[in-house]
Amino acid sequence: IGDVVDEARVSKLIARTRPNIVFHAAAYKHVPMMEHNPSEAFRTNVGGTRTVARAAGKNGVDVMVLISTDKAVEPCSVMGTTKRIAELVLRELQPSTSTRLTTVRFGNVLESSGSVIPLFREQIEKGGPVTVTHPDVTRLFMTVPEAVGLIQHAATLGRGGDVFVLDMGRPIRILDMAQALIRLYGFRPGRDIQIVFTGMRPGERLYEKLFNDHEEIWKTPHPKILKAVDGGAGPRTRAEMERLIQKIRCASGETGDGALSEALEDALA
Repeated sequence: IGDVVDEARVSKLIARTRPNIVFHAAAYKHVPMMEHNPSEAFRTNVGGTRTVARAAGKNGVDVMVLISTDKAVEPCSVMGTTKRIAELVLRELQPSTSTRLTTVRFGNVLESSGSVIPLFREQIEKGGPVTVTHPDVTRLFMTVPEAVGLIQHAATLGRGGDVFVLDMGRPIRILDMAQALIRLYGFRPGRDIQIVFTGMRPGERLYEKLFNDHEEIWKTPHPKILKAVDGGAGPRTRAEMERLIQKIRCASGETGDGALSEALEDALA
């Protein structure tokens, strides 16, 4: 038990357990909630990643894998922006450590915490209605076993500083998923179980993608794992990254969440 941004605690734990690989999945992922709590999103998603990466390097860990998200691609939310900065943090820390710092980026995992499937099931079992934000919203999905297996395989690839992207197939319309699940329960969508459109929440967008416009897509030895090669966006040196993070910290400490949200938005502009 401990705080992921507590460098002494994290380093002590890694020193005691001596892992070969660290999978860093600790992050705030709730998009609308992070829009209202940007300082906590930055503290955990960016600060926690730096803490774990430094502790891994200090204690001779072979590989650290950051679990990233499709929301880090051309981010339009606080959560996505902090995860994109976390990706860049690993890229800039890589030259100073012998630990391979690797990012794996992918979309939604079916049946995971916060997934729409458990929510839809609960709503159907209560008789409805089933809530969907927008009739055209789509998301990328993968099963838990597939995601875990590919993440483990990605940990064996690359030389460090890499961003690997899981091939998640075609996007799925959430409305289609809701209708299919209602039918699986033996009900008729719109008649036995109503579907209500609730509107897009803060920070959400209609669709996600897995690559930034400035990234090249490279193949890897695994057909379901691709590599994103950065074309030059974002800070290019560790000093630039440190200045960016310090600027965001100052916005957080001095002027509150409004200024911090603006600083995060400007960070990747």
